[in-house]
Amino acid sequence: MRLTITGLGHSFRPPHMLFAGIDAIFQAGDLVAVTGPSGCGKSTFLALMAGWMEPSQGQVDREGIGATAWVFQNPHGVARRTALDHVALPLLALGHKRGAATSLAETILGRFNLDHLANQQFRSLSGGEAQRLMLARAVASDPDLLLVDEPTAQLDRHTAASVNSALANLASERTIVLVATHDPGTQSACSQALDLATKTEPAVSAMP
Repeated sequence: MRLTITGLGHSFRPPHMLFAGIDAIFQAGDLVAVTGPSGCGKSTFLALMAGWMEPSQGQVDREGIGATAWVFQNPHGVARRTALDHVALPLLALGHKRGAATSLAETILGRFNLDHLANQQFRSLSGGEAQRLMLARAVASDPDLLLVDEPTAQLDRHTAASVNSALANLASERTIVLVATHDPGTQSACSQALDLATKTEPAVSAMP
């Protein structure tokens, strides 16, 4: 499974480019922070990776990538459904029997420190809990490509820290994970970074 980006650039108002000259290769197991200030095109970059948009320049090759999941910065759930329901549903959709789906959902909730909230309704969760639940639900859907857009943008510092600590649980040998962020804590939680701030020929670097 591989995501190959060659000469990628995009513009909504030519000739002004959001970014240009991006060359990168991401493989299953990579947990990548897509960084840069507001307005530099992080969300647009994710949309290009998902195939929702065609780039103005270059190309994106998705080798072996089928299912794509997206976690948005504002967590959306079903108010009266429990946390367990939210994680079990994608498992049922994948073909798991109810008992197996429930058991696996409980395990996944535990990875995100949400097992004690399994029977809580979505509407009763805090912002950080709801965002971690969306991450858990995305993991349960077993995507080939997981896109996470500014997961801490709407959270206070303490709550953001709880979400950042959970990001490591997104890493999987079966999934490429790209996280758009301007939060240094989120960037530190990732194993490498793609910096869009320079707009031309952004650099991919391993995190220290």
